[in-house]
Amino acid sequence: MLYPMKLKAPLKDYIWGGTKLKTAYNKETNLPSVAESWELSCHPAGCSVITNGPFAGMELDKYIAIKGERIIGAHAARYSFFPLLIKLIDSASDLSLQVHPDTEYALRVEGQYGKTEFWYIVECEPEASLVCGFTRPVTKEEVRARIADQTLLEVCRRVPVHPGDVFYIPAGIIHSIGGGITLVEVQQTSDVTYRVYDYGRLGRDGKPRPLHIEKALDVLTLTPQPQPQLFPAMTFFAEYEARMLVASEYFTVYHFCLHGRCAMKTDRQSFHSLVVLDGLLEVEYRSGVDHLEKGDSLFVPADYGPYWLRGTGSFVLSMVP
Repeated sequence: MLYPMKLKAPLKDYIWGGTKLKTAYNKETNLPSVAESWELSCHPAGCSVITNGPFAGMELDKYIAIKGERIIGAHAARYSFFPLLIKLIDSASDLSLQVHPDTEYALRVEGQYGKTEFWYIVECEPEASLVCGFTRPVTKEEVRARIADQTLLEVCRRVPVHPGDVFYIPAGIIHSIGGGITLVEVQQTSDVTYRVYDYGRLGRDGKPRPLHIEKALDVLTLTPQPQPQLFPAMTFFAEYEARMLVASEYFTVYHFCLHGRCAMKTDRQSFHSLVVLDGLLEVEYRSGVDHLEKGDSLFVPADYGPYWLRGTGSFVLSMVP
């Protein structure tokens, strides 16, 4: 049986996380803080769990294994592993300065995909910022020296952020999410991170968190990279506005602001993943109705067809192109 499935997200309590995902995004947990909520995941480090309908309680990857391409669609079926990992991230303090490998390197060295990612800023503190790339060309020797003398941030591009901003981070780009930011991250399915600078912080074991300098130098993009063409224009309908946020070879992402009713449809090419950012929505489908609130995640199988949303709120829609 195919139907739109609500998902329970694995939660990650990294040391830089805050409490907003618990208090404002309805993540129920005994963890003291939640850095990341993996809203759509089939990764071995944490898999989404179906919470509604006849398959409630089943991990999503097991459901996909039963139903196959009808669930993920023809585009995702091209990949050896489920291709997307979608997160809500709450950074109470700065993340480490880090880089991710591309798929060729990651498959060869780590046995999983590389990581190109995309950020949509949901909310942030007034002075919040992030790091994205270098300000000028650098060499591996300079990067190594600046890591050693803790001056690497001097050649990194720091960008102030505002709600609604978008950032595309290809594999190889040095980056860091700053403190005071809540965002949606859409990425390739990967948990490979090469940390190059961490402000001298200690982990929960009281020891400095490990760096991965040699691997980082293998994959770093050493020249400044412009952000790709963004899509600021919105399409206005009587009861909703839709904005394309990014279109890449790995994922296509839209933002919807709903104030009424919206008809949606999957077409066997890709599943739909919805993450609700605000408001209260109702999803209507052939066999029933479910309610969605801030922080909820909905997965619609590729072969399902039409479904409808109504209410007042906003959400991010992701699919595999």
